[in-house]
Parts: sequence; C-alpha cells; structure tokens
Amino acid sequence: MNTSQFILPLTSILLLLGLSPSALSQVNARRFRNLEPVKLSATFLPAQDSPLIALRFVFRVGSQDDPPGKEGLAALTAAMMTEGGTSSLTYEQLLERFYPLAAGLSGASYKELTVFTGLVHRDNIKNYVSLAASMLSSPRFNPEDFIRLKNEALDYLSKSLRAGDDEELAKSTLQLELYKNHPYGHLDRGTIQALKSISLDDVKAFHHHYFTREALTVGLAGGDQLAILESLGGYLADLPSRNAVPIELPTPRIPRGLEITIVEKPAASTAISLGFPIDVTRRDDDFYALAIANSYLGEHRTFNGKLMQDLRGKRGLNYGDYSYLEDFIQEGMSTFPVPGNSRRQQYFSIWLRPVPHEKAPFALRASLWELDALIKHGMTEPDFNATRDYLLNYSKLWVQSLPRRLGYAMDGAFYNRRDLVAEIADQLPKLTLGQVNAAIRRHLASPGFKVAIVTSDAQALAKILKSNAPTPLAYDTQGTPESILAEDKIIAAFPLPDVSITIVPVSQMFEK
Repeated sequence: MNTSQFILPLTSILLLLGLSPSALSQVNARRFRNLEPVKLSATFLPAQDSPLIALRFVFRVGSQDDPPGKEGLAALTAAMMTEGGTSSLTYEQLLERFYPLAAGLSGASYKELTVFTGLVHRDNIKNYVSLAASMLSSPRFNPEDFIRLKNEALDYLSKSLRAGDDEELAKSTLQLELYKNHPYGHLDRGTIQALKSISLDDVKAFHHHYFTREALTVGLAGGDQLAILESLGGYLADLPSRNAVPIELPTPRIPRGLEITIVEKPAASTAISLGFPIDVTRRDDDFYALAIANSYLGEHRTFNGKLMQDLRGKRGLNYGDYSYLEDFIQEGMSTFPVPGNSRRQQYFSIWLRPVPHEKAPFALRASLWELDALIKHGMTEPDFNATRDYLLNYSKLWVQSLPRRLGYAMDGAFYNRRDLVAEIADQLPKLTLGQVNAAIRRHLASPGFKVAIVTSDAQALAKILKSNAPTPLAYDTQGTPESILAEDKIIAAFPLPDVSITIVPVSQMFEK
C-alpha cells in the first residue's frame, strides 16, 4: 500500500495548481481573510478509482494533555467540536447541511491523538470541506450544548460504565491500575469530579491552546487531493499557530506478583482483565515477532488462539478469551481495532470475558498457565508456520474500507513505519521460529501482573486467591476427556505469586 507524506506551504500548493495566492484571494476574499502562508502536514492515500473521499483530521493532543483536576477536558472539547455546531451554524443547522451530502464528521479523543473522520462522495466535497473545517477551527461553544455534552460524559462514567458493562469496567480498571501517576492514568472521558469542575471557558482555552495548525495532520484518500488540501488550508487558516511538542512520558511501573484490584458490585458473573506494560510498539521490529505469538495465544474474537480453544472450546468457561499487544478499542460493531489510537507506550493484556463466579479463580489461573507455557516452551514449528500464514491473510481484513486504509496509513506515519498491514506483509515472511520465541522471552516474561476483577462477593474471592489453595474446576456435564481433567489438576494448583488485593466499591470508580 503506497502512501505519500507531504508538508508543503499553502503558497506552494497553489502554484502547483496553477493559481496565484493573490488572484485566489481576490476571487474569494472573505473565505481567505487574514490568510498567511500555512504549513499543512498531510498523508495522501491514492484511491483515484473510488467515488468516495475519506478525510481524517488528526491533532497531536489527547487525554494525556488534560490538566490536573480537569481530566476529560480533551474529550469534552472534541465533543463540542463535532456535536456543538459552528460559529455561524447551530448543531441542528449543521446536521441539516450535512444531510443532503450524506456525510458528517465524527470525532474521538484518545491518549495521544484526537481524530476527526469523514466520508463523502466526491461530487459533494466542496460543500463538505467548508462545513468540516469550520467545525474544527470555529466551534460554536454554545452553553446549552456544553451542558448537554458534559452530562453525557458524566452519565457514561457514573451509569453506563459502572452499572451497564462489566467487561468494559474491568478493562477500564486495568488501565487505571497500569498507569497510576502517569499522563495515561485516567480514562479518556475523565473523572466525575473533574468533569463537574470543567467550565465552558476551560473548553475554549483548551481548544485555542492545543488545536493548532502545527498539531494537525490531514489525511486524504480519493479525489483531487492537492486541490482538497488547498481548500482546507484556506478554511483552517483561523486555527492558531503554536508549536506542538508532545509531553514527556515517564516509564510505567512494572507490577510484582499479582497486584489485584477487585471492583465489587451486583454482578451475575465475574469479569477479568490482566496485563503489564511492555516496551514495544509498532516502531520496533520485535512487535511483528510478538504479533505472531499474540495471534497464537489469543487473537481478538477469533477461534485460532490457545486461550479461546482451551478456556472456551475445551472447558466452556465463558464466551471468549483474548490477548493484546496494544491498547484495544473496538470500532463499533466491527471486531477490528479503531485506527487512530496510536501511543508511545503500550501494554500486553489478557481479556477473560465473564465467567461464573465459582469458576473465576480457575479461569484466572488458566490464563496465567497458558502464558507461562508459551514463555517456557515457545511455539512449535507447525504452530509458528500456521499462525504466521493465518495472520498474513487475516490482517488484510483490517483495511477492507477506504477510511480504515487511510487510518492505518496515518498510524504508520506516527510510528515512522508504513501501515500495519504492509509492515506485517513485509516483516512476517522474514521471521524465524527462533526469533519469535526469543521475543516472547524478552518481552512477555513479566515479574508480575496488574489484575482487574469485577464481581459481586469481593471478600470471598479475595480469600480464595490469597490462600493460594488449589481451585479445581467442576463441570456441569459428564464426559470431559481424561486428558483435560488431568490438565485441570495442574492448572487448579498453578501458583499465584505474591498476591496483593485491593477492594473498591463500584460507587468509587472514576470518581476522581
């Protein structure tokens, strides 16, 4: 997949198009008012045969930049930009303008980046550009929209996340524990007390300080990309100019033993997430070796992983079990990760979907046992070859749409690499079994884990885990093969090293 990276002054772009800046400003003086030469960074993805044009506006700002006590400010600002109208249009009027274009602009703020995405037919690009750019450069900042969007964020933290989604609650708790006293150490949506303290003036100031020309990279796929970029340069001239220097990130603390946080709430089953920070990202060659190992252990929502085969397939413990080399945010109903969540620091994690309460200790032990076996024994040659072939083909599904192709291309630029699928296609055929097993030992043999558990009787579970006594698995039906029963005895007694447990009532989660 070929992409081109451009950083051109706007005047140079106009000359390439056969236009002079002075002549163009005379034709449309109001549109280009106060325009000075603007440097626009852009990623171009060739897609000339597509009737659609995909656009991405990626700002180098995210929840890591939230001021202390104002956690959630980046995400709330992004929401105001996409769901609050422009200086000349209310949100309702903006939706009316987008409707005949069959288009819109959505946004999300992650740890390091805030990403706005759109898809429009090429016949409608001229009108679309003016609307989308005005949302980014001249948000309306209406007080009523501010109250509405802030309340939505508060409801998500206090109601949806606490009460409605135990799986996401466990995963969110794991993130908080992995990055305590770190810029990543709060949810992107913030905390309840911090959100309550954020004012509309805070949002305006954050937008002015961080949403700048220098922080922006434009992604374009399809259409006459230089002409579109030139047009965007005019509309985005109102963005302030300020150097965008990412904040320094401290090294996350590596856990020792099992550092367990149990969130207690009424729950029909027990949700578990566990993991530890790793010093590998897509920038590193070892990432691609680990990608094979991770796919073998637990590719998201697939049946080829050992965790899925052994915990669900052989034992029926739950609906699914997966592992990850990166922070994983699922894109809507897709099973693939959302593009744009690029980070300088990552973590390895295992997600055990909810299990019956009485089987939770065994499920935790089984996941630790599977990883321990992978570290000690490595992959076999047949497993290595089969998994590598699978991943080479499966990864192509990640870029099956034009917006996803563009997103992966821009993620690649973040890591100074090509897009992930292109890197996988290039790197995996060169790897050997020995290189993959060596990478496993280097990066996945952690001295400990952070473990996040959501369950209804925290004290009872804590007592079982602290005792380190065997936790045998009882089956609801007869006929389990003797080989599995013998393996169960080993897993049930697998040691839980240096267990420490903190119990948190769900009412305290995400409070501050």
